[in-house]
Amino acid sequence: MLTQHLPVRQDLAVDYNWVYENFVCEYDPANRVMQFNMNTYPHPSFTPALMSDFRSFQKSVKEINEAHAAEGSTPPFGFLVMASAIPGIFSLGGDLGFFLDCIRGDKRDTLEKYAFLCIDVLYDNYRNLNQNLRTVSLIEGDALGAAFEAALSCDVIIAEKGVRIGFPEVVFNMFPGMGAYSFLSRRIAPAQVERMINTGRIYTSEELFELGVIDVLAEPGEAKVALRQFVRKHGRSAMTRNAVLAMRDEVFPLTHDEMKRIVLLWVDSAMALPDRDLKMMERLVKAQAKKMGAN
Repeated sequence: MLTQHLPVRQDLAVDYNWVYENFVCEYDPANRVMQFNMNTYPHPSFTPALMSDFRSFQKSVKEINEAHAAEGSTPPFGFLVMASAIPGIFSLGGDLGFFLDCIRGDKRDTLEKYAFLCIDVLYDNYRNLNQNLRTVSLIEGDALGAAFEAALSCDVIIAEKGVRIGFPEVVFNMFPGMGAYSFLSRRIAPAQVERMINTGRIYTSEELFELGVIDVLAEPGEAKVALRQFVRKHGRSAMTRNAVLAMRDEVFPLTHDEMKRIVLLWVDSAMALPDRDLKMMERLVKAQAKKMGAN
């Protein structure tokens, strides 16, 4: 949740560098870019608290843009950029500790509520909050599992060379269920999507750029430069880029109901995991904690 009250009506002179409990915003008024940098504790994952903050953030952005549009002024947010505040890590994916607690405690309703929140957030991100804005993921470190799904919900993916990206869920007998298949199959062939999920292979950003999954490949440490360049280029070709996205939605429409059916399959599968797979999940939680301790 926000740590300060935000009125709905604001103008361009207002400071939009909002501070949430799980991410910090950076606003560039000259280019109408709102970037939010994820910073969950103790592990960089998609926790229930992060998703709640994300939802609150989306509502504030939408309300403020709509208020400006209603009075005939330029909405302050033209680009929403998803990034990380943790060096070398975009996000390690789903909150495995939370999943374990729900599964072992037979808390299906809690896990389902979290899953629905995730698809609500990612679907609205995919739909640009029904606003005239563009969504961008800025990947400067490893993006695994749900982190990759979240990145795929954006219009544009910018990634630095050398980062590791993929769906490792198969190691504990699960699959990415918050939009991975839906989002990725609209970028590459379904057979390739299934191969990526079934093998659990972790790809480099260079490989995914060649496959057409990543839109802009930046040199290490140059992702923010690439973002600025993209924003300038978009301004010169906004009509074409917007039309291409509109055509994509006509040819490959994505419904919230599609995502809901898949995420319910994910919840069913999670609640049925045998103990050997839960033990593997536990080992991964410990490995993540060790990785963060080393950082």
